[in-house]
Amino acid sequence: MAFLSSVVLSAVPARADDLRIAMPNWPSGQATAYILKVAIEKEFGQPSLVEEIGTLNAFAGLEKGTVDIHPEVWQPNLDDVIKKFVTDKGVVTLAKPTVPAWQGICATPAAAEKGLKTIADLSEPEKTKLLDTDGDGKGEMWIGAPAWSSTGIERVRANSYGYAKTMTLVEAEEEVAMAGIDAAVATDQPVVFACYAPHFVFDLHKIVRLSEPPHDAAKWSLVSAIDPMWIKKSKASTAWDAANFRIAYATAFGKKHPDIAAFLDKVDLTPDEATAMSYALEVERQAPLGYAKAWVEKNAARVDGWAKP
Repeated sequence: MAFLSSVVLSAVPARADDLRIAMPNWPSGQATAYILKVAIEKEFGQPSLVEEIGTLNAFAGLEKGTVDIHPEVWQPNLDDVIKKFVTDKGVVTLAKPTVPAWQGICATPAAAEKGLKTIADLSEPEKTKLLDTDGDGKGEMWIGAPAWSSTGIERVRANSYGYAKTMTLVEAEEEVAMAGIDAAVATDQPVVFACYAPHFVFDLHKIVRLSEPPHDAAKWSLVSAIDPMWIKKSKASTAWDAANFRIAYATAFGKKHPDIAAFLDKVDLTPDEATAMSYALEVERQAPLGYAKAWVEKNAARVDGWAKP
């Protein structure tokens, strides 16, 4: 899906006055990027271009002025990036509304029924061999897409908890991983994988979240990803802290277009809406732009309210 979007976008010539929206490679972020494009063009007559850009490159673009908006910035995943660009440099502004979220490790019903119910179970070879699909004696577990900040943190968690020794940690695009989950549930195969909410997978399947020790900040120490050895130097041996995500925009852009910045500060999407977005794009295979146009039309009064002074 992300690949198709980039192909389409590459054929659209950029104009000097285009507002540039960075699009991440997960479905709710893709949908929100296009909803912002359609809504901003409707309310302000401002031409907007959506471009698929990784989050770290997007933040660099927000600083340089080559990106104006990022639709879905996650915390605590990007705390070090936020500290650098928002707190220290002040070149990026986070919009006020947040969408509550959570992250962790989940199991298919078959995995839970066979005893994989807690994070500690992943360190027990007798249990994780149930997840072995290639015959090497170790289970396999998807931990996220290669470009996600959470993927590296899941490696840290695997090292800290100890299951990096009993599990092969797999990185792949979300679309591929979710197709694997669908197949596993359909064939009653045990699978454990990194998960987050809001997400459509919980509407499709009876997914079980593995229990973990409650988040303890004292047991989390994440070195900046700028350090090439950051994963080995970091630790995280309890559950994730409570998460959220929100829109970010370039501070300079906000000063140049205070009306649009004020609009972004009112975009109050909900977890249920984020789930519906991901379901529409990844399960129903709706095109992001078409979905966004229908969404803005359906929510016209609400969008008009966001644009009012």
